[in-house]
Amino acid sequence: MEPLLRNITDTARWVAIFRAEESERPDAIFHDPFARLLAGERGEQIADAMEFSRKNSWSFVARTYLFDEFIMQHVEMGFDMVINLAAGLDTRPYRLQLPASLKWIEVDLPEMISYKEPVLAAEKPNCELKKIPLDLSGRKERLELFKQLNNQCNKALVVSEGLIGYLEKEEAGALAQDLSAQQNLKRWVLDMMSPGLFAFLQKETGFQLLKESNIPLKFAPEEGEGFFLRYGWKHLESKSKLKTAAALNRLNDEMLAYAAYPEPEGPKGSFPWSGDCLFENINNG
Repeated sequence: MEPLLRNITDTARWVAIFRAEESERPDAIFHDPFARLLAGERGEQIADAMEFSRKNSWSFVARTYLFDEFIMQHVEMGFDMVINLAAGLDTRPYRLQLPASLKWIEVDLPEMISYKEPVLAAEKPNCELKKIPLDLSGRKERLELFKQLNNQCNKALVVSEGLIGYLEKEEAGALAQDLSAQQNLKRWVLDMMSPGLFAFLQKETGFQLLKESNIPLKFAPEEGEGFFLRYGWKHLESKSKLKTAAALNRLNDEMLAYAAYPEPEGPKGSFPWSGDCLFENINNG
């Protein structure tokens, strides 16, 4: 029998279910009309198997909301390009009110783009959308792409939603270094977790499924956001998913009680934390 989680691309189907469910609420915070179709039946099956994520779907809702906010903030600041690394089943070029002049670059594995394209073929993006099939683990190829994109923009925001957590420290550092080498790639928004949350998740059945499928979560540096400074990225701001979900009224009473606790400044250590983090390129020239 074929495994439920076959490869890293299946995590995009899993996460799309939570966007679909949020979109279908009468008080939806965002609307992704394509999410359920893109997730498909297998996305639902994966979400059901990942019991912890079902109980904590607020985390994915908050993550999507925060990335939307960061992106729109930078569009309003005049950034002329968004580079979405490991774009998965993201549909922001179609669902966000973006200027037609904005260049939106999606980079992902060829099989993910091939799966996604027919579903959205009849839809018109709100900006200039380009999809680039590329395995980002190939350093020579990605560096060449980053150089090309650097020459095609004045100010780019790099987005990597749901990517960094699956990388080893060395891989995350190398990716950060390759991006910061391009002076027009001005800012980068990513999501990350603390060592405390990482340790907690290892005990959950659903996350064991990721490990058994050879796509385990790996990245939760002790230095927190400070990890990226030596690779050319200065931390500007972090927003907690838990605090955000509380503000959005997406938590049950038990989680609301946890959200009331103050969160540590700087590295979170053993404190269970996850959030979306904004960085600035210190090699701006």
